[in-house]
Formats: sequence, structure tokens, C-alpha cells
Amino acid sequence: MALSLGWHIILAAFGVAFPAMIFAMHLRGVRRDDAVALGLAKRWGKVAAVLFAIGAVSGTVLSFEMGVLWPGMMGKYGDVLGLPFAFEGLAFFLEAIFLGIYLYGWGRMPPRRHVWMVLPMALMGIVGAYCVLAVNAWMNVPSGFRLDHGKVVDVNPWRVLFNTHAFLQFAHMWLGAYMITGFTIAGVYAVGMLRGRRDEHHRLGFAVPFVFASIAAVIQPFMGHVLGMGMAGRQPSKLAALEMETTHESPSPLHIGGFLVNGHIRDSISIPDIGSLLAMNSTKAVPDLAHIPVKDQPPITMTHWAFQSMVGIGSLLMLAVLWYWLQRRRGKDLTDRRWFLWFVAAAGPLSVIALECGWIATEVGRQPWIVYGVLRTADAVGDYTGRLWILYGASLVLYTSMTVGAVVVLRSMARRWRAGESELPSPYGPEELDSSAATAAGEGR
Repeated sequence: MALSLGWHIILAAFGVAFPAMIFAMHLRGVRRDDAVALGLAKRWGKVAAVLFAIGAVSGTVLSFEMGVLWPGMMGKYGDVLGLPFAFEGLAFFLEAIFLGIYLYGWGRMPPRRHVWMVLPMALMGIVGAYCVLAVNAWMNVPSGFRLDHGKVVDVNPWRVLFNTHAFLQFAHMWLGAYMITGFTIAGVYAVGMLRGRRDEHHRLGFAVPFVFASIAAVIQPFMGHVLGMGMAGRQPSKLAALEMETTHESPSPLHIGGFLVNGHIRDSISIPDIGSLLAMNSTKAVPDLAHIPVKDQPPITMTHWAFQSMVGIGSLLMLAVLWYWLQRRRGKDLTDRRWFLWFVAAAGPLSVIALECGWIATEVGRQPWIVYGVLRTADAVGDYTGRLWILYGASLVLYTSMTVGAVVVLRSMARRWRAGESELPSPYGPEELDSSAATAAGEGR
């Protein structure tokens, strides 16, 4: 499940954020009669289709894994989680429909109508992601049901779908999706600029996604802080692991790095009093591990390092974009500096790492609970002794094949675009007939 989620979440991020960037580029092309912008929007739409197709496969695998690997959770709480999963499925199909309309609408629909076909696709991507995040938020803060002698009663799935924690968790993920998508796409054009391609195509292809990524990168640390507020009451064990707080101190120090060995923190940098301020906006003590039973503690070092890696990368990207826009305000264009283009090329992978670390902190930090305080992971997982490695091996082969396939297809598309091809006809489809051949064929019929 970790392999599947870690792989799929990257594609999900593109599904959430990429349509908005395509819309912005297409709208610019229509309003300004900008052929470069229209060309970029058309190409990005085809890239989105490739990523969507691969994401559909990995998403289908995940839907099977939810039922096969976690019978203890889905069997007992299926009625609670059914509504958000149903809406997610509907959103997926609607997104596919409008993606098809957009792709085949080029040259077949009025330009000012065609551009608006992207918005339903973007909206459905957001709805689908929100529904999945609502389920995950429920796993962190369960609601919408009551247990009566171990039996689930008084089910209210709307409380699962609409709760404050779901909105906050989605907002954090939504901004992360724009960071991944924006920095990755901008990085592609940054590499092109490093290779001497300084035309309008590359400058515009860099600028639009970089603006989206910049806005998200500046807001994201504050959104993450808001999401973390109240964790001391919701999940004290997770907060203690995130901060690697082993003893009761008021105010608590900030531990940067380090490892927990036999209950003692090793090789960390401790800054007095800052931990309470950053974690809870107060001078109260951060929940400590000493007051949490060992059987209820998550893996401390992994949770701590994942969280701090996410925060560190997010802070670095925020400072970098602030520096870029400050220099631009002063009349300096950092895209003329090779070191900055290299940094942008690395910002995409760094954003992916930050997102993966954020999910590790969220999921590992909730252990040993799959539904916090209600259902332990050991009680939810099925018994697949021996056969589990076969399933894992098959999944590994599948995801490796799809990764290689995606890279090969996208590189082939980029190479053909650089060679001047715009329509990219299918190499195995029937050849198009010219007008005279078409007339002769019609007369023959």
C-alpha cells in the first residue's frame, strides 16, 4: 500500500494542478491571440492525457488494495467511507470525459468555448482529490459513526465528507500539488534554457507554471502550521514523534535532526523554548513520549526525519521564490543565471520528496492505528502470509513498467515536438487521404 500510494500520489498531484495551468495558458492564447501560448496549451493537454491514463491504472490498483489488504477496516467501516469513495469515482469519470472533449475539441469547437472545457476537468480533479483526503482525514480524526458493543451504528457519511480537518488537510495537499506540478514543468523548460533554447516558447513555458508554484510555495508553510494546530489534542503521540519530545519541558525545545536510541536523543541540535512556539503557538509543553505507552507510540525517528525533511525543503523553496521575485522587482532576471536554472530543475524532485515525506509523517506518525484511537493497523490488515510477497512483486513490476513507459512516451513526444511535428499522428493508425484520394474512394463506394 505504501508503494502504491507513494507512486500514485505524484500523478494525483498533476491531476489536481495541471489543468489549472493549461487553462491559464490557453486563456492567454485566446485573449491575446498568442500562438505560442496556444501551442503550449495543446502540448500540455496531451501530456496530461498520458499522465491521466497511467494514473487511472494505479488508481484502479489502489481501489483493489483497499478491499484486499484491509478487510478489517473496509469490512467494518465500509458504510462510513462509501460516500466519499463513490463521489471520487464519479469525479474521475467526469474528469476523463472533459479531458477527452478538450483533446478532441482543437479545431472543432469555437476557441472561446473550447478553453472553458478545461475548467470542469480541473474542478473534478479537485473534487476527487478532496474525497480521498476526506477519507484520510477521517482516519486521523474519526467521526460520523458510533460504536455500540463493537458494532458501527448511527452512520453519517456526510460528516466524513465535510469536516474541518478534511478541509485543512486538503488545502495542504492542494498547495503541495501546485508546487510539484509547477516546479516540475518549469524545471523542464529551465533545462531547455540551460541548453541554449531561449525562445519565447521556453520563456513562457517556464514563467506560467513558476508563478503557480511560487504562490503555493509561499503559502504552504503557513498552511502546514495551521494544519498542525490542535494536534496536541487530536494526536498527541504523533506530535511527540514529529518533535521527538521525550521529556516534559515547558516551554519545549526544538530538536533538529537526531535519533532516538533507547529512549535518549542522539546527535540532534536542540534550540531551547522554540519547539513549543512553533508547534503550538504557546509556551506550553509539547506532548512527550514519556506519558504515552510504548505500544501506542509510532516509529519515532522515521516520523521525525520525514517531518523535518518536509519542513526543510518547503522552507528552502519558499525562500528561493521570494528571492527570485525580490530580484525581479529590482530589475534582475535570475533566469539569466545558470545556477538558478539548475536550482529550478532540482525544485521539482525536491517538491516530490517533500510531499512523500509529508505523507510518511502523516501515515507513520498515526501508527499503530489505522483509524486513530479506534482501529489498530494489526487488526485491519488481512492474513496473506507468503502470498503478500507475490502481490508486492507484481505491484513492483507493474509500477516499474508504467514508469518506464511514461518516460519513453513523454520523451518521444518532446523529441518529435522539437523536430517540428505538432499533431503527433499515431504511428500505427491509418494514413490520412488527400482530397483527390478521398474523392476517388468516395466514387468507388
